[in-house]
Amino acid sequence: MSVGPFAAPTDVADHYERRLRMETDCADVYGAMQTGDPGFVLIDTRSVDAYAERHVPSAVSIPSPELTAASLAEFGADARFVTYCWGPHCNGAAKGAARIARLGYPAKEMLGGMWGWEMEGYAFG
Repeated sequence: MSVGPFAAPTDVADHYERRLRMETDCADVYGAMQTGDPGFVLIDTRSVDAYAERHVPSAVSIPSPELTAASLAEFGADARFVTYCWGPHCNGAAKGAARIARLGYPAKEMLGGMWGWEMEGYAFG
């Protein structure tokens, strides 16, 4: 059995560097939050009820369908956003990041979501 052909190292580096401009992980979000000014707004894209049960500390609840120019305007024109949802099996964070980007704001998805946050051992709000 073979793993197939390998791409040129520069192609591999370009691929992963592009991904890192669009994705982050729980450890990086946690570390940024510890500074007191992470440089982004963390958005929980799950339902309002799910957010009320528990959420990542300092996250704002805006379910993906409610991410609109009006709901983001309060954060300012220069705001940057990181989205999350339940975990690897959920695409709500990806949908949210796409909606935010279509509205003209920089956005990233926090890989792992709530599941990843819990697996890292971080506290919930």
